[in-house]
Amino acid sequence: MVSAKRIYADFKVFSVGYLRNKFGLFFGLIFPVVLILIFGAIFAGGGGEAVNVYVQNQDTGAFGQNIGDNFLTALNQSTTINVITVNTSENFAEFLASNSASDGILIPPNFSTDYIAGNQINITVYGNPASSTSGIVSGTVNGYANYFNLQRFNGTTVIGVTSATVNTQQTNYVDFLIPGLIGFSILTSPMFSLVNISSEYKKNKLFKQLSLTPLTKMEWLISKVIFYILLSIAGFLLMVGVGIFVFDAHITLSLWLIPFLVLGPVLFASLGMLVGIVTKNPETAGVIGNIVTFPMMFLAGTFFPISSMPTYLQTVAHVLPLFYVTEGLNNVMVYNNISAAMFDIAVLGIITLVIFVFAVKLFKWRED
Repeated sequence: MVSAKRIYADFKVFSVGYLRNKFGLFFGLIFPVVLILIFGAIFAGGGGEAVNVYVQNQDTGAFGQNIGDNFLTALNQSTTINVITVNTSENFAEFLASNSASDGILIPPNFSTDYIAGNQINITVYGNPASSTSGIVSGTVNGYANYFNLQRFNGTTVIGVTSATVNTQQTNYVDFLIPGLIGFSILTSPMFSLVNISSEYKKNKLFKQLSLTPLTKMEWLISKVIFYILLSIAGFLLMVGVGIFVFDAHITLSLWLIPFLVLGPVLFASLGMLVGIVTKNPETAGVIGNIVTFPMMFLAGTFFPISSMPTYLQTVAHVLPLFYVTEGLNNVMVYNNISAAMFDIAVLGIITLVIFVFAVKLFKWRED
């Protein structure tokens, strides 16, 4: 027969054990709340933020009017787009690529003349198929094009909108997704593993036993770093291979990718070890490791483009180390923007050096 007493006893034991497990408690209660806060901030908070869009107006005007300027003024008065003008001397597509920007609007020459004459004229909207901001830009331009058509031609389509991509090989969603997933793997593998290893070794006195061997602390850490560099390179090759052969992805490969595949694992292996050795037990280390890791997963451009986030979250993203890994990979693999990638490498190198030095300094074979 069913015993309420036994049910209650089992419930009590399980509940106490669950509440004592901080790792389980984090994932069961705290982590869902973190996700709600993050996704809520990205999608709800981003609704009031205007998207910065580069715009080039090649229209010279006609009959004392510049319809191109009028169109851009209307766009700029919307709550969705903030127009940033680009000099007409620039090659617009190359300008977008050199600034690692996928969203852009090009007003063609003779825009005013054709509009006044009622001739078909097209505005070109540049976008990234992986970016939510591209849909916002395209939708806004289409809306105002329809408004201008209605205002003068009773809705007859005179101003049309054509789509284009930046001067890169990438045209599909997967082309833009792969750099983010590579950054994700560079973060998670060394970070989670070293948090667990260093905290468990500390708890079980394995570091103390290692101190009795000829192996030094530096050697132990370097061996782990080398392993995760090789693992990251293997993961990179696997993801690129799957992207190319399964999804027909267009991947831009370059030697400038190597610094990110080396510095990234060094940074996150060192950070994982630092978290593991400064915490009191593996449970606490796991919770702190997740608190450090998960914001980087979602706010550093791994799954969502930074440009789609509210301004304050974009500021937070620039503080996160993973941002410079994913941003650098995108600059090399998508935009071929080497000057921007070199800046990312410099920042990443400084952060990596600081974290590595701290990890070595605080790493002790024996507890005091």
